[in-house]
Amino acid sequence: MEIITRSVKRYFFHIAYNGINYRGWQRQPKSINIQQVVDTALCQILKENITIIGCGRTDAKVHASQFFFHIDIAQEWDYDLLFRLNKILPDDIAAYDIIPVADLAHSRYDATLRTYDYFIHTCKNPFLSDFSAMYLEKNLNFDKMQQAASLLVRYNDYKCFCKSPANFRTTICNIRSSALFTDPSESRIRFQISASRFLTSMIRIIVTKLLEIGRGELSVDEFEGYLIRGETPTLIKPAHPQGLYLSKVTYPYLDIAPKGELSSILQNLQQNWIAV
Repeated sequence: MEIITRSVKRYFFHIAYNGINYRGWQRQPKSINIQQVVDTALCQILKENITIIGCGRTDAKVHASQFFFHIDIAQEWDYDLLFRLNKILPDDIAAYDIIPVADLAHSRYDATLRTYDYFIHTCKNPFLSDFSAMYLEKNLNFDKMQQAASLLVRYNDYKCFCKSPANFRTTICNIRSSALFTDPSESRIRFQISASRFLTSMIRIIVTKLLEIGRGELSVDEFEGYLIRGETPTLIKPAHPQGLYLSKVTYPYLDIAPKGELSSILQNLQQNWIAV
């Protein structure tokens, strides 16, 4: 009897999504999430059961202007899979590339750098409400906020800025860069941070503390004190989720720029952002 073997191949999918209508990336019961929607679409097209592994987890209403997941596919396709996938996916999820990779390549564990952007608008704007966090602030001290942001690269234990540190084997994160920007009117703020990994709600907690520093409610020394002592603040309150974007994921073997004019009102790096 002839035995037919099926050659399984691994692929990375390069996607982006507007997370406002989802309970995050991760599949979970009784809620709509990105992983479930993408998984269902691919199973429908490929007509086989698959498991998709994402490069990380984003919280409810958090966006990704660049995200990767990998899947193993047992049979080659002879059609435009990218086109079919985008036809099925809702308008708030887009697939850009399908990339063949080595059998052991892993979208989550192989990532060496993740970059997030957090966007704030300080004047009410109905066109930004789902894509940026509104904080009606006046006279924020941007110099102090930047001083605090620049301290983040000096430390690597972020237990103090984690919502549930006990859930992690380690709270060590290697921060590569951290910076604050504003637009010329200073009515929009962009906080960008890059690291090997991040903890639960870590970036949004940091943003809350930066805003407290900008208002004069927290000093830069007090902020650094949390990092030095590993002391969790009495009040842990993450900033609004819709301001946060996973904007770049880098691998030793894969470094792709985010696609084009995606969310250009917020994310176009050619915009006239001014370093604080």
